[in-house]
Amino acid sequence: MRTDWNPLLRDEFDKKYWLELQNFITSQRARTLIYPREEDVFQALHLTAYSEVRVLILGQDPYHGAGQANGLSFSVNEGIKIPPSLANIYKEMKTDLGLSPPNHGNLEAWARQGVLLLNTVLTVEDSKPGSHRNHGWEIFSDRIIDVVSKKTNPVVFVLWGAAAQKKKAIIDLGKHMVIESAHPSPLSAYRGFLGSRPFSKINQALSRFGVEQIDWSIPHL
Repeated sequence: MRTDWNPLLRDEFDKKYWLELQNFITSQRARTLIYPREEDVFQALHLTAYSEVRVLILGQDPYHGAGQANGLSFSVNEGIKIPPSLANIYKEMKTDLGLSPPNHGNLEAWARQGVLLLNTVLTVEDSKPGSHRNHGWEIFSDRIIDVVSKKTNPVVFVLWGAAAQKKKAIIDLGKHMVIESAHPSPLSAYRGFLGSRPFSKINQALSRFGVEQIDWSIPHL
């Protein structure tokens, strides 16, 4: 992870939950296939330095299919079929901003502009969605949300779906902007995600904060 996260999170690394979590992950990797790759687990913190966070888009679990998860919420590696939730995100991006969807699902271009693409759970077993919930990752991701909320500069938090919206309790709502809607999953996208125009709302908020807007366009391969 980027070095400026270390002093903010290092107290976590000596806590009982963290040691138990790492033992669990180590034992899981020894016996079965775990996503993302070990070197990509903290990719969100590696690509987006704490000092650069302007937007936080909160996801849930990593994708559980082969080659999909790359450590960024909603993102997949190049060459992997775009998952349905991300397809709806791209559909809304087209409606909202007129941007053509790219031919891949890697959202690294957003992460490099200060968009923290954070999942609440950072690992998953192959083909078993939600399999690493309630093993300690939620404590760690709550701590990340908390330290982002403590930033001096205002941040736009994007909470799609009921699970993400529970994290409002951690966010300083007097300082930061929260954008909420239904989750982009096909099961819920038509109940309020599609048509919610999150990208223009984020950029409008950043402009009010006196911060440079995000270029949401993603280069084609």
